[in-house]
Amino acid sequence: METIFALSSGTPPAGIGVIRLTGPQVRLALQALTGSVPKPRHATRAKFRNVSNDVLDDGLVLFFAGPHSVTGEDLAEFHCHGGRAVITAVEKALAEIDGCRSAQAGEFTRRAFANGRIDLSEAEGLADLLSAETELQRRSAMEMASGSLSRKVDDWRERLLLLSAQVEAVLDFDDEDDVGGLSQRFSDSLSSLAQDVTDALSAPHAETLREGYRVALAGPPNAGKSTLFNALTETEAAITAKIAGTTRDVLTQSVALAGIPFTFVDMAGLREAGEDEIEAIGIERAGAEIARADLVLWLGTEGEGPPGSWEVEAQCDRAGHVRKCEYKHRVSAVTGQGLAELRTALIDQARGAMPKPGSAALNMRQRARLEEALVALQQSTDTPDPLLIAENLRVARLAFDALTGQTSTEDVLDALFGRFCIGK
Repeated sequence: METIFALSSGTPPAGIGVIRLTGPQVRLALQALTGSVPKPRHATRAKFRNVSNDVLDDGLVLFFAGPHSVTGEDLAEFHCHGGRAVITAVEKALAEIDGCRSAQAGEFTRRAFANGRIDLSEAEGLADLLSAETELQRRSAMEMASGSLSRKVDDWRERLLLLSAQVEAVLDFDDEDDVGGLSQRFSDSLSSLAQDVTDALSAPHAETLREGYRVALAGPPNAGKSTLFNALTETEAAITAKIAGTTRDVLTQSVALAGIPFTFVDMAGLREAGEDEIEAIGIERAGAEIARADLVLWLGTEGEGPPGSWEVEAQCDRAGHVRKCEYKHRVSAVTGQGLAELRTALIDQARGAMPKPGSAALNMRQRARLEEALVALQQSTDTPDPLLIAENLRVARLAFDALTGQTSTEDVLDALFGRFCIGK
């Protein structure tokens, strides 16, 4: 296996640059650049030199002996000045050592996974942590990265193994007098495990947290969608005009309100498509966005919006605006009337759809594996045949194993670790 290295700190120039390396040649690299291998886990001052013995920088070096490191291998860090020339010189010196090369995106974390330092769900949490932009995203990602889901799955797996052992006992010793059939306690334990998995699946999704609560503004042309969109996002992203059909494509804007991520969607006005082919495409895309949205703000004629949408009486400052008898919000994006109340209501609505602060949220892959396990557990409760029960429990265990990465395919791993930056 090759030794990999990469800049793990911010893009230079910076006050300090941290270059990490991990693999079998770490000690050789330390000897080559600093003249010695420092005491593990102690910051040691050293001059960094290249093969020509030129001094490249004066900084700190740290050594972490495997397997007690984040990657499970020998690992070192060079803390140098963060100028581009210094970083380039140190990386060039490392590249000249046999068996050393630049790391690819996510390769450090992939080695940590391969060496059993973290499991797949913890790695996914770490990836979310690196991309977190709001406090809610950070706290949920920290919970996942710290092993919250992993501990829960470990508990489920242990309970499943105990149930499997009882079934195997019935299958192997069904002719013995001291071993009866499956008891009511077995059924109760199986139902309890299935219910715990069901509860986990009912939690808010990680995609909602990662992408933001998606709010679509819909209605006919000139209903005030783009003006309200600009007011809610506090931007001038959408072009506004009195001409019908100004907005022809889908426009999205991500913002954080009270620390909660939102994605607001502006779109073409809904009406019967005419001869304008571009507008027709925009109307078709608008329909797709309405179906995708977590919530639709309907600015059109009352009662004509999609099910579950909020009736919004917009442009209430204008004479002749569309009036509604049972509006949820009455707003003017021009004067600001009702905007604060609408924002507060959106925040409360989104907060209920988001994971509770500090709780882990399941992504699509994790939900798929849990759904597989749940189907197998439910099928186990629906049959009296111990042989079928044993097979279903085996399928559930495989789903749990895939959830934490004990069994994984290369394409899943490539997709995950490709989300990481180089140096992580």
